[in-house]
Amino acid sequence: MNTAEVTIELADAALPGDLALPDQPGGVVLFAHGSGSSRLSPRNRAVAAGLNRAGIGTLLIDLLTAEEDERDAVTAELRFDIGLLTRRLAGAIDWIAAAPPTTGFPIGLFGASTGAAAALAAAAERPGRVGAVVSRGGRPDLAGDALRRVAAPVLLIVGARDPEVLRLNDDAAGRMHGAVHRLEVVPHASHLFEEPGTLEQVTDMAARWFDRYLTQHAPVS
Repeated sequence: MNTAEVTIELADAALPGDLALPDQPGGVVLFAHGSGSSRLSPRNRAVAAGLNRAGIGTLLIDLLTAEEDERDAVTAELRFDIGLLTRRLAGAIDWIAAAPPTTGFPIGLFGASTGAAAALAAAAERPGRVGAVVSRGGRPDLAGDALRRVAAPVLLIVGARDPEVLRLNDDAAGRMHGAVHRLEVVPHASHLFEEPGTLEQVTDMAARWFDRYLTQHAPVS
């Protein structure tokens, strides 16, 4: 496993990230964390480690700068700024496509909570580069009209004990007319998938989805 700390230089921010690439990876999955979280999210890092074991590279980044994160901790406004998060993710997708360690690899997106909305909107913005999307306990409804423009296959994973988010995901799935999509419900799981064995189920589902769709995707420059 090759690991490196990277910096995604964008027009409005420099975002730190953690890149992990197995030998001959089947693709690279960019993680979009949820409300009030960061690239250090233990749940996302656990899923990323599982994808690495399955032969898939991962890139976990902070979507906000340190200054923005401090402000958001007080106001909680930026974590729901889906437009901002989408632009940051789209920039990171472009970075993966151009950076020497990852150039030419298929790109997938894994979003949690509000990060799932940004992941879906970014997939709509970069249809030639995003090969597959997975959402964990996400808020795809916040992606708005972008849902209709998503072309990449989408897996929505929700806990059975998260009824409101399950309803929102079911409604969002009905609006994704242009993409292959599936809604998977994890029994006994709540919103954060803290129950024993539930996060492992999420990891297995995500690995299978990316193996089926991401590794067969030929990116367009």
